[in-house]
Amino acid sequence: MLHTKHTRLSRPALGRFGRNEWAILGTNCGAIRLLAQHLVDALSDRYHCGYVDADHTDADHPVLPGMLAAGARVEYTDAIGSHRLNVHADWNTHQFRQVFNDTDLLLVNGNHHEVARQIIVIDPAKEHSLHKRLDQLTDVRLILLLDNANQAFDFLQDALPEFDEIPQLHLSDHAGILQFFEREMQQSIPLVNGLVLAGGKSLRMGRDKSAMEWHGKPQREYLADLLSERCAEVFISCRAGQEAELQTNYATLPDTFTDLGPFGAILSAFRHAPDRAWLVVASDLPLLDANTLDFLIKNRQPKHAATAFESPFDQMPEPLITIWEPKSYNTMLSFLAQGYSCPRKVLMNSDARIVSAPEPDKLTNVNTPEDATRITQMDSGFPRI
Repeated sequence: MLHTKHTRLSRPALGRFGRNEWAILGTNCGAIRLLAQHLVDALSDRYHCGYVDADHTDADHPVLPGMLAAGARVEYTDAIGSHRLNVHADWNTHQFRQVFNDTDLLLVNGNHHEVARQIIVIDPAKEHSLHKRLDQLTDVRLILLLDNANQAFDFLQDALPEFDEIPQLHLSDHAGILQFFEREMQQSIPLVNGLVLAGGKSLRMGRDKSAMEWHGKPQREYLADLLSERCAEVFISCRAGQEAELQTNYATLPDTFTDLGPFGAILSAFRHAPDRAWLVVASDLPLLDANTLDFLIKNRQPKHAATAFESPFDQMPEPLITIWEPKSYNTMLSFLAQGYSCPRKVLMNSDARIVSAPEPDKLTNVNTPEDATRITQMDSGFPRI
């Protein structure tokens, strides 16, 4: 057997700075910034956007700002309408990814930084400069022509194998460029997997809540069937070693973050598929129906860390019927590192979208035999269990 020193993990599709990064290069920095500003202005209502550039003010004689000049390593300023962070350290890819974790679209000045995808601007004044950067052109998705440029440079046609398939627009065609990014952003929205939580010990109920048959089959299977009509893949979450007890033909996903309850189950799901969003549903919701799930999915906004219902019982976010976006994986791990394992706390302290359920009673959960009796009385169609 081939020996591996470290556990093989599924890694999210991240670039140097974040998930969806685009370098713009081939023209002057001012034109690049103007193009980025136009795109951010047009897209920021639906997506969290970011921009990466370089500051060459007095590049030959750099002066550290503020308290960094006195020897501080970090200086934070609450600027009321925004926040400013100055750091005197060499950041690497891992730090960048932390900072830009929440961004859905990251535009980068490609004159100074290399990233996964590129947009080339054909500027006759910068032909030589672009030629020197041919090795950076690893995935060119769009070519933009300045008004004084009739066609792309000949060396690009030779250097890019897929040149004829790359769309070309004029830099002044704002509507066309925006339309291009609209398509790209739609294609980048993560698919949703379903996760039924069935790993609890059901101590208050005295029996396995996920096995209770409210709808003629174990509740975990009923929920998995509901999710399978709406999700790319569906898994029943369970404790490590619990698969044999479930006696199910459904795909199972044992916890790999153990002894953390639902928090660990969600982290285990992201460890399995870090580029998928996860629609997580607890198995103690006998009234949950298709309409309620459809409402949550319809109101999903992927720019947020999660989309969750407001609990009708305490007006707090309900973490166990929630769509958790891939960006929340990083956030949850940071909470765990600080000693927190409460998914509700993550929702309350992150950029989560909270919506009200159209029929709040559908979110009623069952934790005790008394709860089960009450639910049976609410719906005469339920068996007495």
